[in-house]
Amino acid sequence: MCGFVGVVNYDKNLLNSNKIIEKMLSKIARRGPDENGYFIKEKIMIGHNRLIVRDPIGGKQPMSIKENDSIYTICYNGQIYNSDEIKKDLEKNNISFNSYSDTEVLLRAFIYYGYDVLKHLNGVFSFAIWDSKKEELFIARDNFGIKPFFYTFKNNNFIFGSEIKTIFEHPDIEKIIDSNSICELLGIGPAHTPGLTIYKDIYELKPGYFGVFDKCGLKLNEYWKLESKIHEDDFETTCKKINYLLEDAISKQLVSDVPVGIMLSGGLDSSIITSYALDCYKKQGNSPFKTFSVDYVDNDKNFVKSDFQPNSDDYFISLMLDKFKTNHKKVILDTPELANALYDSVIARDAPRNG
Repeated sequence: MCGFVGVVNYDKNLLNSNKIIEKMLSKIARRGPDENGYFIKEKIMIGHNRLIVRDPIGGKQPMSIKENDSIYTICYNGQIYNSDEIKKDLEKNNISFNSYSDTEVLLRAFIYYGYDVLKHLNGVFSFAIWDSKKEELFIARDNFGIKPFFYTFKNNNFIFGSEIKTIFEHPDIEKIIDSNSICELLGIGPAHTPGLTIYKDIYELKPGYFGVFDKCGLKLNEYWKLESKIHEDDFETTCKKINYLLEDAISKQLVSDVPVGIMLSGGLDSSIITSYALDCYKKQGNSPFKTFSVDYVDNDKNFVKSDFQPNSDDYFISLMLDKFKTNHKKVILDTPELANALYDSVIARDAPRNG
């Protein structure tokens, strides 16, 4: 999963602020249980908690590269699915690499393409890159906002992180609920107005947006938006396109240096993903991966059938296991405490990993 935090302040020296960044990082330790680190200079500090998916040694963060009389430093959460293709294109332009991590590919691509790097990315991501020469921070979030990015301003600080709770660990920030917060929560929840949160002055970087923060403030730009078009394909062509898109999207998410697994819910999403992923694994000559599911004590006794769901999730999970014969682990919960401990006891050790 991974997660990051950061602070930029042009008026205050941040060199002795390591306790703040450590406290912020501690709030998202579960997003990156494998390793963590931070980068601190006079005007910026950024930290990262890492869940290792690819290149355990070469993908350490925050990552810095010196180029063009500047030092570029990145903190990044996500996975660039076309990382290998981008790397090959950059190598054709005499750019060399020290690792095969998508973190380095993303950073070197930014150094080469600048703000246009977003036109070249296929993946899910949120990231921040500090340019020491320009003294500016570039931030971006993927097209659909799969990876989170929250930020606020206070006392000349630009404070950001992968989760809101990291921002509240900064000593200048308070949790404030106002009338707009109540409207967000009760009026349109669980949805929300793009760019806003339920807390006063805490914002999200909207999907498909990037921003540049410098001494003049934050400037936001939309680089992508979903377009609605008339569907003109016939049924057969539609099926072929859907099949291609599913196979392409799922296969690209299987690139990993650590074991891959899937959480089964009994629904169409996890079932379709499992089917395509296993087919891809067979083509590559790999053995089947692990699958996981969660159930509750006496769930069958309390389950109420309906036209929408005539059987429990466990029934459909069983159908999947009978068909695909995966190495499966089922966790049965009987207390809230067990639910809270699930991540530590099972998921963090064995479950699927996603950058």
